Amino acid sequence: MFLIATLLFLSARLTTAGNMNSFAGVCYGRNGDNLPSPAKTVSLYKKINVGGIRLYEPFPDLIVSLQGTGLLVAIGPRNEAIKTLAEEYQFALNWDKTFIAPYKNVAFNWITVGNEVIEGEIGRYVPQAMKNIKAALTEIGNSKIHVTTVISTAALANSYPPSAGVFKPAITELITEIVSILSSTDSPLMVNVYPYFAYASDPSHVSLEYATFRSTSPVVTDGKYQYTNIFDATLDAFNVALEKINHGSVKVYVAETGWPTRGNDPYTSVENARAYNQGLLKKLTTGKGTPRRPNVPVITFFFEMFNEDLKQGAVEQSFGFFDPNMAPVYDMWNIARTSNASPSWVIWTNWVIWTMLITRLFY
Repeated sequence: MFLIATLLFLSARLTTAGNMNSFAGVCYGRNGDNLPSPAKTVSLYKKINVGGIRLYEPFPDLIVSLQGTGLLVAIGPRNEAIKTLAEEYQFALNWDKTFIAPYKNVAFNWITVGNEVIEGEIGRYVPQAMKNIKAALTEIGNSKIHVTTVISTAALANSYPPSAGVFKPAITELITEIVSILSSTDSPLMVNVYPYFAYASDPSHVSLEYATFRSTSPVVTDGKYQYTNIFDATLDAFNVALEKINHGSVKVYVAETGWPTRGNDPYTSVENARAYNQGLLKKLTTGKGTPRRPNVPVITFFFEMFNEDLKQGAVEQSFGFFDPNMAPVYDMWNIARTSNASPSWVIWTNWVIWTMLITRLFY
């Protein structure tokens, strides 16, 4: 019976792999007082054919609704729990037993220990918390789940040009410890990338076209590498920074990226949000990476599914693709997949699927 359930789960994932947006996920938050039910939320994720969902903390009612969907899940503890996760292995074990182990048919693929906490007081606890979470996963038979953390572009002391990418001196030792763990477990470093903020804070030097994938010619030439968008340039700045601490093999995935539709005219608008997000989605469906890592597809989570009215300020409330009544803020998810989409994406997805199969059947 377990074998049958597992194969049905994998069949759902294989079906998702063939859909146009299989290699993009969307973040899900709950800072709203009028959001759809978990069942309706998951139904909407399936309707738009994205491949994954990112949860900022465990929402048991939503996790239940994710069972059997094949959506790849990134999930993390609340930042406030990180210190205890680092200091008490039993707490980490109980966390895994509570939020991971009971849900056999949920495709947990990443656990993110900390969201932009590296530069704060909590940051120093992240490496040990990652180790404890990973050890606990191994103990309960889920060793294939990747454990990582999420950092922002503020972790870089310099990002322009990308070849000058380097981590801030104050956190370089901590980042090095973290990526050493990632390297040993073949896990990615996750980053939050927001070209919107670069453009809105300095429009005289950052063009809208460069920020929103609408530049038709290179804007930045960095040695033999050319960049037509900030997204790629930022990721390559991280790639260079990792090389400088001798961990250039660690992949960089995007945990958040998006563009708000209101709150800071003229930089925020439906037109700009649509241009950025659709431009990025088109890039992702080609399977191409960055100029420095052209053969490494960038797994990306868009921010975010719903507008959340309890966040502070109109900009932060307005990154959603949908209003809480599930009406689209703008047309985003009707982009047809081209027939020559890169097979590297399919290969990556099938690797994840069969890793899950082996894990569920033999571990």
